[in-house]
Amino acid sequence: MLESEPLAIYGSLEIPDGAVPICSVDRCVAKGIFSSAVNKETPALYIGKDSLKGCCPGVMSWLGFVEPFKFIKYFVSTGHEKFRGGEAEYLKASPEHVEETQKLIGKITPPGKYTIIQKCSTVENNVDIKSVLCMGKGEQIRNLSSLIHFRTTCPFDAISMPFGPVCATFITYPAGLAENTPKETAFIGPADPTGNIWFPEDYMALGIPIDMVEKMHEDLEKSFIIKRPNVAYPNVRENIRI
Repeated sequence: MLESEPLAIYGSLEIPDGAVPICSVDRCVAKGIFSSAVNKETPALYIGKDSLKGCCPGVMSWLGFVEPFKFIKYFVSTGHEKFRGGEAEYLKASPEHVEETQKLIGKITPPGKYTIIQKCSTVENNVDIKSVLCMGKGEQIRNLSSLIHFRTTCPFDAISMPFGPVCATFITYPAGLAENTPKETAFIGPADPTGNIWFPEDYMALGIPIDMVEKMHEDLEKSFIIKRPNVAYPNVRENIRI
């Protein structure tokens, strides 16, 4: 029931035919990825060390192509007079909080020479997909999240909404690029408010590691999605006066 295309995330030594650099679509990699999900005309996207020109500086480190920039810990938190005139995002209480968070995330390593973002419907069978990214409205993401929980026993660990930029929710965490990414965990978000200016207010994203995607596919017939479709998408809805 998604109104947008699920996207496959994978690494490659080669650029797929017809693919374009992400930052030729938009300086913000996450915004370019969203465009790929909602616009049929947007081709496959790629990013690598030789295609970083024009990209947001933050994404270069969050996708593992460079080390984090010296002043990023100040920009994310309280600002520094020597960087952009003291401009700050105030997303963390202090530079020290940013440093500790970066340590806990660990080293970020790209999945290949190029990181590819491509509509699932156009991916070749021999591609080693790392994760699938779904964009949808609240009900759609709730249903996908519930399907993830179909075969879990621990109610807390299967889905996480971690700190990080939008591109981390889309790629870094679900594709397992960060050294300390928890296993068998999907990532919902983004929790980053700096994307609110372009990410639709009624949308959420769900990045799912490929092994979890395969289990979800296996569980479709046995779960509420097929057995109780009117629960997943009610034909008649109650209206609560607000």
